[in-house]
Amino acid sequence: MDIKWKKYSHLVVIKLIAIIVAIVCFTSALMIFVNIVIIKNADFGIAFEESYFLGTDYVSDSSNILTSLRNITENYKSEEHILKGGSLKEIEIRQREENLFWDFQNNSRSYNPNLTHEENYVLFKEVYAAELTELKDRLITEELQAYNSVLRELEKYQGLIYYAVDSETVFTNSTNKTKEYFQSFPSYMVFDGPEYKVFPQEIQENPHYYWITSNTNQLGHQDKMYIAFNEEFLNSRIGEWKENKVLVTKGLYQITGFSLGLALALIYLLVVIGRKNGESQETPLNVVDRIYNDFKIVICFTLIAIWIAAISQINHVPIYNLMYPVTLFIASLGLIFLLSFVKHLKNKTFLKHTLFYAIFYKIFKFIKEIYDSGSVGIKVVLIVIGYPVLVAITFFMFPITLGIAAWIALRKVKEFSAIKEGVKRVKEGDINYTINVSGGGEFAQLAGDINSITDGLYKAVDNEIRSERLKTELITNVSHDIRTPLTSIITYVDLLKSETDLAKAKEYLEILDQKSQRLKTLTEDLFEASKASSGNIPVNFEEIDIESLITQGLGELDDKVQDRKLEFRINRLKDKVFIKADGKLLWRAIENLLSNIFKYALEGSRVYIDIIDSGTGVMLIIKNISAYELNISSEELMERFKRGDESRSSQGSGLGLSIAKSLVEIQKGSFDVEIDGDLFKAIIHLPK
Repeated sequence: MDIKWKKYSHLVVIKLIAIIVAIVCFTSALMIFVNIVIIKNADFGIAFEESYFLGTDYVSDSSNILTSLRNITENYKSEEHILKGGSLKEIEIRQREENLFWDFQNNSRSYNPNLTHEENYVLFKEVYAAELTELKDRLITEELQAYNSVLRELEKYQGLIYYAVDSETVFTNSTNKTKEYFQSFPSYMVFDGPEYKVFPQEIQENPHYYWITSNTNQLGHQDKMYIAFNEEFLNSRIGEWKENKVLVTKGLYQITGFSLGLALALIYLLVVIGRKNGESQETPLNVVDRIYNDFKIVICFTLIAIWIAAISQINHVPIYNLMYPVTLFIASLGLIFLLSFVKHLKNKTFLKHTLFYAIFYKIFKFIKEIYDSGSVGIKVVLIVIGYPVLVAITFFMFPITLGIAAWIALRKVKEFSAIKEGVKRVKEGDINYTINVSGGGEFAQLAGDINSITDGLYKAVDNEIRSERLKTELITNVSHDIRTPLTSIITYVDLLKSETDLAKAKEYLEILDQKSQRLKTLTEDLFEASKASSGNIPVNFEEIDIESLITQGLGELDDKVQDRKLEFRINRLKDKVFIKADGKLLWRAIENLLSNIFKYALEGSRVYIDIIDSGTGVMLIIKNISAYELNISSEELMERFKRGDESRSSQGSGLGLSIAKSLVEIQKGSFDVEIDGDLFKAIIHLPK
């Protein structure tokens, strides 16, 4: 007995020591990190920097100075320039005006929906003249505040000498503006147009040197920017850098040592905590373990949030010293809760031992038992139990209670009769009949389900009728389009048989050649449409630059463009975007659209091609003005053998859009057309 007790006491002492080591190591490492990052505002990367000029501090200061100087010379220029509104950007003013115009459009009685957007905008500027003036004044005030903020930022750097020249602005704090003067300082940066020189030269070896050059890449040939740092500036910065390097290096060693101690202590605790007893095979639980796990999680997150909020307000050492015991307490509580979670995980009771689980398991179990009896059964149970209780409570008004019960029963009988009548009507063929049962009960749901069935039947019948109509139109159109050239061929063959004049015979042969080519085109288009709609075409997906594809294709079709006197306008993306498609099939689809444009577009008009990045894909929108009146819907125009000219006088087969749609869809894209008056718009969407 004594041996077992000694062994148990020995394990308890080791666990206690491990817990103390883990808490102290975690708290110490965390507070060292806070001291370096928040109190001293140092960067851990400084420990690996060889010198001040090769560190992030120098390039950060230099980059901030360059940015401030460029803002002043290029944007703000001077206080007078700002007050005159010279620094305001047109796009920013336009965006703010659009917000006011939205208010004018939705709230002002002066807005006239019968006017165009431009006319309403003119009216808006008249009505909102005062607001627009106030808006401009507010923007100027914001620009002036930003300008003064930049000036204050530059004044922070004691020992900084600068001279910046833009096309029409000179900004300096030095009376001597020569390049030689600035190069006489122990550290300088001289940017003279595209040429530059920095000293010491080791700055160019700084891995973050691009922070500096990124601010001077777009300097004009006449622009100058001279920056020098005197000994006062450098001595203070280098001294601060050395102090931070020593602090961070020492802190890293300390954090590494404490982290190693924390890891060893945690590994030991995670292994030994919650070991099952040999007899019961259950993990022993203490008072903390009996607290619901979700309670403990909420407490942990609350304490962490409080700690973060307190740390973010640290600005001097006394509060930092006070935070150490607070962090020690939070770390102790957190470790105790963590070990409790480990116990429950080993015991497989982590989720079960939560208040959320306990409440909802009971509710779920109760609902499941009632649910298993069926929804009608629920109502029956409620009526059987609830109605006698209601009668007992309202015994003094028993006749009224009985009357209400009779009214509810009669209403349900009427709902059942309505459903019965509706099913009978639908069975007799009246698929347009709708059963009207209000409310959300069982009968209402049943009526809704029956109505859904009749809607499905109606749609199926409508689709079947439409399909039969399309088949009939397809046969008629195919017969008409093939019979026309075929009749001409037969006629001219008969004429050719009896013709002795060689000149006329040659003319007949040319006509025969045209009609036979026309017949060949119709047959090939019909075959291609059938093949494309069946999806029986191999697709070779690859990365395609759609802008290059369109530009190259238009170059090949330049003769047709010139013949129709069309002007193509392409709205390109700023950056190249690649799509996933088959180049040959995609160009065939686009070529079909361009072929339609050459046949049906108004001669001498413009054709717009927009390339839009939609996020997950790319949209290609082609717009043109039709030479024929588009008095049909976009759905009809997508049907096979449909043309924009209902007289069928053009040379098209009416299959171009159908083929293009099928080719795009087999490439996992979508194709659609829109018609607005005589404006025809084709929209292709393909994935990136």
